[in-house]
Order: sequence, then C-alpha cells, then structure tokens
Amino acid sequence: MASGEAAEWSLLEMVPNKLFINGRWEEAEERLTFDVKDPATGRVLSSIADASPADAIRALDAAVAAQDSWAATSPRVRSEILRRAFELVIRHTDELALLMTLEMGKPLAEAKGEVAYGAEFLRWFSEEAVRISGRYGVNPEGTGHMIVSEHPVGPCYFITPWNFPLAMATRKIAPALAAGCTVVIKPAELTPLTTLFLASILEQAGLPMGVVNVITTTRAAAISEPVIADPRLRKLSFTGSTPVGRRLLSQAADNVLRVSMELGGNAPFLVFEDADLDLAVEGAMLAKFRNIGQACTAANRFIVHQSVAKEFEHRVTERVQNMRVGRGTEKGVDIGPLIDQRAVSKAQALVADALGRGARVLTGGREVAGEGCFIEPTVVTDVPLGSSLLSEEIFGPILAISTFESEEEAVALANSTEFGLVSYVFTQDLARGHRMITQLETGMMGLNAGVVSNAAAPFGGVKQSGLGREGGVEGIHEFLTTKYTLVPVS
Repeated sequence: MASGEAAEWSLLEMVPNKLFINGRWEEAEERLTFDVKDPATGRVLSSIADASPADAIRALDAAVAAQDSWAATSPRVRSEILRRAFELVIRHTDELALLMTLEMGKPLAEAKGEVAYGAEFLRWFSEEAVRISGRYGVNPEGTGHMIVSEHPVGPCYFITPWNFPLAMATRKIAPALAAGCTVVIKPAELTPLTTLFLASILEQAGLPMGVVNVITTTRAAAISEPVIADPRLRKLSFTGSTPVGRRLLSQAADNVLRVSMELGGNAPFLVFEDADLDLAVEGAMLAKFRNIGQACTAANRFIVHQSVAKEFEHRVTERVQNMRVGRGTEKGVDIGPLIDQRAVSKAQALVADALGRGARVLTGGREVAGEGCFIEPTVVTDVPLGSSLLSEEIFGPILAISTFESEEEAVALANSTEFGLVSYVFTQDLARGHRMITQLETGMMGLNAGVVSNAAAPFGGVKQSGLGREGGVEGIHEFLTTKYTLVPVS
C-alpha cells in the first residue's frame, strides 16, 4: 500500500462511524448503515450509522434536556469552549482537509482553506458570546423603566449541505452555542464524515453532553419531518436548494419556528468597459472555479461589456485551458471531481442546451473518461437569453459569458432572476460601484473582488436565496429572542 493511501486509511479509522447523541457514540436503532464514497474513485471510505426517525427524536430529547443548563452556562465558559474548539480544529488542519478532499473531492489546498475559514466561525463567535447585550432606559412617559434583554431561542435543528462539510457546520453550530442554544445537526449523506470528526473535536473541547448531537442518515425527509413537527424545537436552519427550502418552510410554519434559510444562487459577474481586466480575470477564476464551481456563491452568469468581451474571453479561456483536472489529493490539481454522476450529467445537459440555442464552447465541456465524476473546466460564450445556463444554478466548473451594451442593461440582466445571494462587479468607476450597491438585488456584493465570504461579515441573500444571516455580529441574533420588561416607577 502506498504511503499516501496508508495515510488516508489511517485517518478514516480515526473518524467515528456512529451517531453522536447525548455525548455518546451510538449505533442506529435499526442497526442500519450506509456507505460514504470518494467521488474521485468511487471507492467506499466508510460505512456509518443510518439513523431512523426514532434516533432523530432521541437526539432532540438530548438537546432539550441539555437546553436549560447550557443556557445558564456563563458566556465566558461558552466562549472558552468555542475557543478551544477553534484551536483544536486548527491543530487538526491536515486531517480535516484530507477528510474533506476524500469525501467531497475538492483539491487539498482548497480544503485547507476551508479549514481556516470554518475554524474562524468558532473563534469569531467565541468572542461574540461575551458581547450579548440589551438596553435599559426610562419610558417616554416617565412612568416606568424599560429593560430589553436577549435570551437563547432554544433547541435548534440544522441541515447542512455536502459542498462545504466543515464550514457549513461551524457557521451554524458556533453562533448557536455562543447564544446558549443546543443543537441537533444532520449533515448531508454524501459528506457526513467531516461533521462526525468535528463532533469529536467539540467533545475534546469540553462541550457538555447533549449540547450538540449528530445524526447521519440516508432518509433526510423522514428524519426531518418529525423533528420539525416536535413542539419542543425552537429553531430550524437549512443550507441547500430553494425547492427543499420551500418545503421545510412549509413544515416549519405549523409551529411558527424561527428559521434561517441559505438557499440557491445565480450570481451575476459584471465586467464593465473600464474594468481592470487583470483583476477581473483573477476574480473570475476565484468566483467560478473555487470548490470546483460547487458553491452557492459561485459566479453563474458572466455579463461582460461588449467592448471588452473578446479580450476577457481570450484571457479566461487561456487560464482555464491550463487548469489540471484530477483527484484532489494529487499535487497541482485545480479541478477535482463533481460530487456524483448526476452532477456531471446536469452540467453536460446545461452546456448542450446552450449550444442548441447558438452558444459556442471555447474550451472543455466534456466528461473526463475513466473512474470518478470528472468534467473538463469549460468556457461557453455567446450564451443567449433563455438558456438554462443563465437561469439554473450550474454547480460545476462552467463559465458562461453573455454581453451587454449599457449599464442599465447590465443591471436588468443581473436582476432578472428569482435568486439574490451575491453579485460581483468589476469597474474602476467609484460612482458606478456605489450605484451597483444600491441597484443590484443581492444580499452580498464583491466590488472588484471574486470572494466575499468572511466569518466577520453577514452571509445571506434576498428574494428566493433565503432568509436570515450567518456570520458577523448579525449571526448570533438569529439564535436570540428579545424580551421587553417594564418596571413601573413606584
């Protein structure tokens, strides 16, 4: 066995393969398991517990039982546990990065970047835990004193996606713990190993029993429905597709749950005639191909002024042609596998639809022969209105270019979508940049920047891209409820 392969198997033996309920690693009630596979090779990485609805309710029982004591735990103690978890995640950077590369496919260098990003939520909210505040004052009539205080929402249920296995978990867990809430988390069945490893790290950091519970399953809907319907649950947070988000919102309505929804995106990437093209091309490579294009923040539509379109096309095509496709553990790999064969088929269908409408492929567009779920990084230009590439979230390494003539047209094209997560604007005109802040219908914007995510900033969208914000000073308020108390003047 090669040394690299031996290291992989040694790591996998360290990862728990059971449910984490009330501080204990337990078998699923029905003793069922499912396989987690490497999308680059198809090999089985681990067989882990496949939870039933009864297991999910046991996890909620544990969270409910731990809620009062965790809420009563001092902010400083909660802060120190989160800080220790941050330090442990950083200490285990190599293991976490390799684990994500194995189960999700992203290149190892990007996986290490995710460890740094994901860990930062633990550090950021360790600092926010001790800054929860309220206010006090005399009412306008002078008849009483007003006390406004913030309190934990209560037990939370988190559903996380497969594309950022660590960061999507820490981005939800960290503010909940900082606020004094307990958690049940269900990671995606395609990439559950990172969350299980994170649970073991939280355990090492001194988190009390029952505060965080992890249930892994292949039966997401069957698991989630009884948990969401349980009147003891107080908060639902979901990251994933808009159609699934709509269904969960409908279920959450019965108990009027507090909800946070980080849903689909269709990010426009606007390149104006005065843009610094070196900066725009660099931003395009980051905004499109980071995480193999499998990110809700990935640039989906490159809307380029016709006067610079040819030059932009030439430069990005040259960069894309030099990208190396391969297993993420290999040195020098830029593009790893897509998560599964369905993702490959979808990417090919989107390209085929655009070509059928008159678009042109400048490079790539083909599935890579051999094992694994690989597709060539692709540049498609002259993509006409009506193409699925412009309306559907691509979630793959496909850069689709269309052109515009005026600023008004660019804004209209950018806003012509039900989604509104993030936009990217490249211009050297400061006044235009400020106009875009006002006119583009997105919750986030990168101005001459191809990456916007930061633990200290509020992440979230408008329209059908979601509700609520994660990260920043705003993130902890998603897990707090406001109470007003009047004390009459005697």
